Amino acid sequence: MTACLLTRARTGDRVATRCVVDSLRPRLERMAAYYARRCGEDPDDLLQEAWLGLLEAVPTVDVRIGVPEHYLVRRARWRLLDAVKRARLRRCAALDPEVLEAHPAPSHSADAVVAGVDVSYFLTRLNPTQKQVARLLMAGLTWREAGTLLGCSSANVAYHVRQIRKQWDAWHAA
Repeated sequence: MTACLLTRARTGDRVATRCVVDSLRPRLERMAAYYARRCGEDPDDLLQEAWLGLLEAVPTVDVRIGVPEHYLVRRARWRLLDAVKRARLRRCAALDPEVLEAHPAPSHSADAVVAGVDVSYFLTRLNPTQKQVARLLMAGLTWREAGTLLGCSSANVAYHVRQIRKQWDAWHAA
């Protein structure tokens, strides 16, 4: 793949973008199949996420730095792995019907209300950045996604999470 082709794709040339996509298709298909086997996810879903990551990265690729194809594939891999992580977090084990019959769910759980109040009160003790991080993560975003919205790296988000956990442990122990 030439730098000229990537430069044209970066500016929105559909033909150039199609050539980039066609040249990287085998690598992305193999990558999606590999991670699907390793993680038990659907390979087509993972491939779709990889394409989204690659196509989002095309406008930001700098052809003067390193090997642009590696950058595009890396961004595709990150997007694919984020999808695997989200799927793993949302996956739950099936409940045994006998357990459900033996323990019916209450209509309004007082424990859930108290837990919600505890969390709301705890959030008032955090600084503004920590509040934003906590709210984004509780909304289901990954550290990378939260960092993007906050304009920082996932390492910065990890730092804030460690600080939030320390404060939670200290507050919960009191």
